[in-house]
Amino acid sequence: MIAHALLWLRNRPISFLLVSLIVVVPLMVISCSGVNNTMQSPNTGTINVSLSDPPSCMPPTGHFTHVFITVQSVEVHTSATAGDSSAGWQELAPQLASAPQQIDLFSQANTNCVLAQLGSASLPVGSLQQIRLVLLSNAPAAGAATPSPNACAGHGFNCVVTDDGSIHEIMLSSEAQTGLKIPPGQIMGGAIQVAAGQSVDLNIDFNACFSIVQEGNGIFRLKPALTAGVVSANHSGIGGRVVDSVSKTPIAGNVLVAIEKTDSTGVDRVLMQTTADSQGNFRFCPMPMGTFDIVVVALTASNAPYNATTVVNVPNGSDLGAIPLVAETGATGPANLQGFLTAKTATGGATVDVSLAALQSISLSGNVTRQLNIPLQNTSASAAGPAVNSTGLVSITASNSCPMGSPTGANCAQYMLVVPASNPSVAVFAAGGLTFSAPASGDVLFTVDAQAAVPMSGANPDCMPPEIMTSNDASTPPQPLKVTPGMTTNVARMDFSSCS
Repeated sequence: MIAHALLWLRNRPISFLLVSLIVVVPLMVISCSGVNNTMQSPNTGTINVSLSDPPSCMPPTGHFTHVFITVQSVEVHTSATAGDSSAGWQELAPQLASAPQQIDLFSQANTNCVLAQLGSASLPVGSLQQIRLVLLSNAPAAGAATPSPNACAGHGFNCVVTDDGSIHEIMLSSEAQTGLKIPPGQIMGGAIQVAAGQSVDLNIDFNACFSIVQEGNGIFRLKPALTAGVVSANHSGIGGRVVDSVSKTPIAGNVLVAIEKTDSTGVDRVLMQTTADSQGNFRFCPMPMGTFDIVVVALTASNAPYNATTVVNVPNGSDLGAIPLVAETGATGPANLQGFLTAKTATGGATVDVSLAALQSISLSGNVTRQLNIPLQNTSASAAGPAVNSTGLVSITASNSCPMGSPTGANCAQYMLVVPASNPSVAVFAAGGLTFSAPASGDVLFTVDAQAAVPMSGANPDCMPPEIMTSNDASTPPQPLKVTPGMTTNVARMDFSSCS
């Protein structure tokens, strides 16, 4: 019997024998990088992966006209704690290895909300806890596959194009080798479940407007802000139309809309941000299932501000209809929050990237308090003063011009946040229609939130603690952080310590 079996195997082609060995031997073939190139299992499902980015920092609200990235791999892992070199990373888009895909994150989605379909793969049944997006190095090894044509034209393969038409390379570090990480906390809806015989649509949102750091010397770096989640097959989402509360017509100016998710501490974190079109329309898609908060701010062409307006607890698949924004009475401009950040290692100044947010509190039924993340604005130059740009992402690199009283030896950086000078108008989502509260009278109070990360690390948190919040101004003794229309309020200094 054994002899017959050997004779039968001897007459099989080599390719058949190799496949047979893979099936029989209870091992997976692992590449040198730790990625599972071949996954054989009787119970598999299919993952389809796409990329999206509704940009909000194109002119006139920002200075980027294009942001190009080149993707060469998308990988997932079943462990929430797997490291960069751990075995078990599984490839979702194998064709990218030989044909990296260059994507303009500021182009218009042309296939049901997504910018690009990156690929698909069959994976064993299980729970996927981590995702990483691997970009092509700006200086790849000789013979490596590269995109053609290359929109970065001699500036690497990942670049930004500014409003003056110039092209600038985006500096990468670990992103080219170990990937842009999307840890469990940034996967909306929790771990991705792969079920036998079923297909799952996974979308990665690359928030370019929150991911580009510009240093004082003109160099652009990447501090990636990414989220991911399973989206519905029809790519449903959330949309609406922003109008002036009196005229019921679109606002002639800059209208920013953010979609946010509340974390375990009651703070809203921005998932995506976009601009309303000339008719006031906006739409976020594709979106995972769940409920979200929509936050809208606006400035007219002459910098006249509107109240921040929010609809909370909005389920995916909702059309919100008209969202009325209330013009701030008598205000000729928004408010500015200006402050300093410092950073130290155990022995001296630290180099740190810091993401900043302006938060306003709202009260909901059941004594629930939520901190809205207010989209940051830019004002245009006018008779009232020069243009002011929000610096929601800053790099602390030097000790020049640190304010008096800063920790000895610390590096520092100044920031500016342009915000409404009024309290928010709030509606709670209801299927029968929306009822917006009038903006509360009295003091307009803010909290500034700062989160530190290691530069060139793929946004790894830095310092102890890595997040600092302040609700105080810089006066002595400190007072609540109150803003006034058209005026600048100085924020209490925030000091990061024990940084790497």
